[in-house]
Amino acid sequence: MIYDKQQRTEQAPGGFLPISREDMREQGIEQLDFVYIIGDAYVDHPSFGHAIISRVLEAHGYSVGIISQPDWKDNDSITVLGQPRLAFLVSAGNMDSCVNHYSVSRKRRPTDAYTPGGEMGKRPDHAAVVYGNLIRQRYRDVPIILGGIEASLRRMAHYDYWSDSFKRSVLLDSQADLISYGMGEKSIVEIADALASGIAVRDITFVRGSVYRTKDISGIFEPVVLPSYDDMRADKGLYAKSFAIQNENTDFCTGKPLAEEYPNGVYVVQNPPQPPLTTEEMDDIYELPYKRTYHPSYASKGGVPAIEEIKFSLTSNRGCFGGCSFCALTFHQGRTVQARSHGSILREAELFIREPDFKGYIHDVGGPTANFRHPSCEKQLSRGVCKNRQCLFPNPCGNLQVDHSDYLALLRKLRSLPGVKKVFVRSGIRFDYLLADRDDSFFRELVQHHVSGQLKVAPEHVSDKVLHYMGKPDKGVYERFTAKYRELNETMGKNQFLVPYFMSSHPGASLKEAVELAEYLRDLGYMPEQVQDFYPTPSTASTVMYYTGIDPRDGKTVYVCRNPHEKAMQRALLQYRNPKNYDLVYEALTKAGRTDLIGFGPKCLIKPRRKKEEKNPPSKIQQPNKKKRKTIRNVHRSKKA
Repeated sequence: MIYDKQQRTEQAPGGFLPISREDMREQGIEQLDFVYIIGDAYVDHPSFGHAIISRVLEAHGYSVGIISQPDWKDNDSITVLGQPRLAFLVSAGNMDSCVNHYSVSRKRRPTDAYTPGGEMGKRPDHAAVVYGNLIRQRYRDVPIILGGIEASLRRMAHYDYWSDSFKRSVLLDSQADLISYGMGEKSIVEIADALASGIAVRDITFVRGSVYRTKDISGIFEPVVLPSYDDMRADKGLYAKSFAIQNENTDFCTGKPLAEEYPNGVYVVQNPPQPPLTTEEMDDIYELPYKRTYHPSYASKGGVPAIEEIKFSLTSNRGCFGGCSFCALTFHQGRTVQARSHGSILREAELFIREPDFKGYIHDVGGPTANFRHPSCEKQLSRGVCKNRQCLFPNPCGNLQVDHSDYLALLRKLRSLPGVKKVFVRSGIRFDYLLADRDDSFFRELVQHHVSGQLKVAPEHVSDKVLHYMGKPDKGVYERFTAKYRELNETMGKNQFLVPYFMSSHPGASLKEAVELAEYLRDLGYMPEQVQDFYPTPSTASTVMYYTGIDPRDGKTVYVCRNPHEKAMQRALLQYRNPKNYDLVYEALTKAGRTDLIGFGPKCLIKPRRKKEEKNPPSKIQQPNKKKRKTIRNVHRSKKA
């Protein structure tokens, strides 16, 4: 267990954590153990990382205060709760701050769902770095521990798409002392206990799931020394090799300490990951006394928009063995699936039913991949995941345990609860895993009970070449899935649709593959309303391909579309019916040598250009102006009179 439940019951105050000195006085706190600086609004809900970490620390007897979205231009903004006894905690938020701020075309997003009223601009770019330096300016000697998705995925040297540069570990740029990477519940408690026992933060080098700096790696057991930062900056191929090594060391059983050298003899050292949470540990975490909503101080601004997406949704699992190249889950949550018990999930659902605005609909029951509820094979918990093999790619492993019975039983229990009208599954469904199940009971009940008119799936592309770089199953697997989905809907007399997500400009995709995808959409009779252009986010294999032109899995070169105009053409091909895209589609088909798709035939994507009409000046007799028309009408009237 993560903590003693009796201790939690005795210590839980039953309210929000302090956000002001007044709150501290009301709760009898003279000095906080931890002050948590966050880039999101303060939402005390287990879908928000800051809520989980702060409640876990509270359950262990530590006091935590929250400073949400401090003004980074004002040094005093991080002093409102005073100096913490043990450390500052820092998280940029539930999203990387740059992903939060910018679209893939680097255009500023108009709103921020994690800010009161959806207001944009309440956090800085690279928030973990900015907040860390802001703290260090006022508190030179207080430990700073980074956590959250931004720090987790930038814990080692990485490519930053928004500045188009190769950056150092966020640990160095932020002037922090430690990073608690991954989900962090276990490591943050170990760090807290070490600090509370009087161990200096510079000596906390032993916690799994943490990153620290040092000038001496002689005492590390069997470290793997990565290429140095300077060498990787000079040679992109070395970065691809480094990433491959990091990717092989994301498992708690087989992962080794990794050391990355920087100038002046400084090393950034990543300890192996923490073990996955047990079911009991996950239950304990998700049943902490969350208020399950945003802080009441945000009510005047209309609340926090992000709560609407998760208020009546249930997290049932963590981790993912899907292994998509463009996804950072392997680096953040790991490949070993962890799941909550049915009882814990049902108890949370019963909390929904008591809410006055609950209408009977549970919006989602899932996680990174909804239909993963157990590790992919028996050996994972004792020997770890395979270093050089994927569970589903390119084909399902022979040792893969495909079983939906536990998830199906959970959904049945949820939909039988009094007051529940419908239970939807809106998290991603891994359709190749679904098809690998010889028992189609789950597929049938998914179609019958858990689809809200349309099921969202992510084939991402139809070119087998591109799918290979994506780490996704080949096109034939998706086609078998769509055929089965259609068959089940017809059998049940339902008219439910599939909404496929496709991605343009992923590494490996040229105009040729984009045309192939456009032809598939033509034959499908479907034009997506939205198209996702590949977004290079930190610490994914696809981002490494984008930056280096090398597939880190095998060291081979890969075509990368970086030209903004070609990216626009690839994106336009996916929406070739949109008249606004005509010129781009025409140009793309011409450059791809596919002018056979320009014409009037049933297989053509667009019609030929119309010849420009000759512009002859209109004669005064043919098109008189308004004044002359009025004069002519008056002449006719006078003649009639």
